[in-house]
Amino acid sequence: MSEGQSVKKVVAFPTRDPGRPAAGTPEDRLDSWKEVAAYLHRGTRTVQRWEREEGLPIHRLQHDKLGSVYGFKSELDAWWKSRGAALPGDAAAQAGLGPSVAVLPFADLSREKDQGYFCEGVAEEIINALNRLQDLHVASRTSAFRFRDSAADICEIGRKLRVRTLLEGSVRKAGDRLRISVRLSNAEDGYQVWSDTYDRQMTDVFAIQEEIARQVAQALEVTLSPAERDALGKPSTQDIQAYDYYLRGRSFYYRYAPREVEYAQRMFTQAIERDPQYALAWAGLADCGSYLYLYGGRKEAAREQADRASIRAVELGPESAQAHASRALALSLNERDVEAGQAFEDAIRLDPNLFEARYFYARHSFVHGQQEKAVRLYEEAMRVRPEDYQSPLLVAQSYDDLGRPEDAVAARNKGIELAEQHLKLNPDDARALYMAANGMAALGQKERGREWAERALAARPDDPMLLYNVGCIFSLLGCVEEAISCLERGIDLGVAEKGWYEHDSNLDPLRAHPRFQALLTRLA
Repeated sequence: MSEGQSVKKVVAFPTRDPGRPAAGTPEDRLDSWKEVAAYLHRGTRTVQRWEREEGLPIHRLQHDKLGSVYGFKSELDAWWKSRGAALPGDAAAQAGLGPSVAVLPFADLSREKDQGYFCEGVAEEIINALNRLQDLHVASRTSAFRFRDSAADICEIGRKLRVRTLLEGSVRKAGDRLRISVRLSNAEDGYQVWSDTYDRQMTDVFAIQEEIARQVAQALEVTLSPAERDALGKPSTQDIQAYDYYLRGRSFYYRYAPREVEYAQRMFTQAIERDPQYALAWAGLADCGSYLYLYGGRKEAAREQADRASIRAVELGPESAQAHASRALALSLNERDVEAGQAFEDAIRLDPNLFEARYFYARHSFVHGQQEKAVRLYEEAMRVRPEDYQSPLLVAQSYDDLGRPEDAVAARNKGIELAEQHLKLNPDDARALYMAANGMAALGQKERGREWAERALAARPDDPMLLYNVGCIFSLLGCVEEAISCLERGIDLGVAEKGWYEHDSNLDPLRAHPRFQALLTRLA
C-alpha cells in the first residue's frame, strides 16, 4: 500500500539508518543533559530520572557530577528499543517538561454561531506564534483541537497532551467589533494562572494575537530572545479580509476531502487577490494543488499549481517552515528529488515540530526505496503528532519490507486504534477507513478489513487513490478479481504511477494474473 499503514511505544524512537553516525564517533555523541533530552524529545528532568530508574545509558566525565555527562545516540537507540514500551506514561513525561502549553480551540460566542473557522484560526495563529519560542513546548494544533467540545476537565486534558498549562478562549464578533477573552490555567491543579479580555476593533486582531502570545510567555517565565520578540511582532498579513479568507481556507483544507480542498483552494485564491504578498496563503494554495494531484486524479494542472504557488510562498516567506514544506512536496511531485530533500530539511530546521515536513519527507523517501530513512522519519512524525493514525499505518509496511514483523504488527494495531479514535470525531473520513482496513487485512482481520474497505468505497466510489488502496486491501484479502477491478478503475480515473503497481508488496498476490499483467502493459 503506497497510501496507508501503525505504532507501539517501543518503535516510537528513530532506528539507525546507513546515514546515521557510527557508534562511538564524535557525530554519535551528545554532550549534555540538554542534548540528550532534545534527542529523546523529553524534558531534562525526565531523562535524568530515566537514568536513575530505567537504566538510560549515560556516561560521566567526572564521577557523580551531573553536569559532566555525555551519551551516544546509538546506545540511546538500543535502550529505547528495549525499554521504550515499558516506560511510565503521560504523567511522567509531563512532569519532565519545562514550560509547556496547549492552546485549545476558542469558543464561538457570536450570536449567529457562524464564526467557528475564525475562532479556530485565532487559536492556531497563537499556536504558531508560541511555536517560535525555543524554550516553550507547545502541543500541536491537531493534538489540542481534538478536545473541541470535550467534557474532560483541565487536569485530564493536560495529562493527555503532556503539558503543564492550557490556554482557553472565546471570540465574539459583532460588526467591526471583536472581543477575545482568554484564560491560562495550570493543568496540574486547574487553578487560573492569568486571564484577560481584549475588546477592540476587528483590525486589531493581529495585535491581540501578538499580545496574548507575549502574555503567555511572560506568565510561564519564558525569556524571549531579540529575534523571538521581533518574530512575534510580524503578522503574516495586514489585510483583515485576506486573513479571513485564509482562515476559511485552512478550515476547509483540514477536512482532507477533495470537495473541501477545492473550497479551500478558492479561499486561498481570494486571500491572495486581496494581498498578493501573503506567503501563507500561497503555501495553502500550493498544498491544495498537491493534495488534488495526489488524491484527485493526478491532473497536471494541479501539479503545476502546486509548483508555481510554492515557489511564490518561499520567495515571500523565506523563514516560513510551512512555505518550505509546501515547496518540498511540490518538488517531490515533480521528481526533483535532491531539491525536495533539501527543502524538507529546511522546513524541519525552521520548525522541528512541523508534522507535515517529516510525514511527507518519509513518504518521499519510501517512494524512492529509502526504507530505513522512511522509517526514521515516520517515527519522528509519530513523536511530533502522536495521535496521527497515518504514520504508524504507513511505517508498518516498511517494517515488513525490512524484516521487522513484530514492529509491523505493533504499528498496525496502534494505527487502527488511532484511526478508530479519529473516526469517532470524523465518521465519514474515507481515508481513515481504508488505511485502517489495510492494517486489518495485513493482520488477518479479514471480515472487519473488508467491511471497512467497503464503507470507504461507498463514501467515495470515484476517488482514484481510494480505489488503488482498496485494490491493495482486496489483494491482501485474496479477492483477486475485485482487487484488479479496483486498480483498473483507479487507473482510468488517473492513478497511473507505474512504480506503485510494480513495487507495492501488497499487490504481490496479483502479479501472475493475466489481468494484472495487462494492467502493467497499459502503464508502460
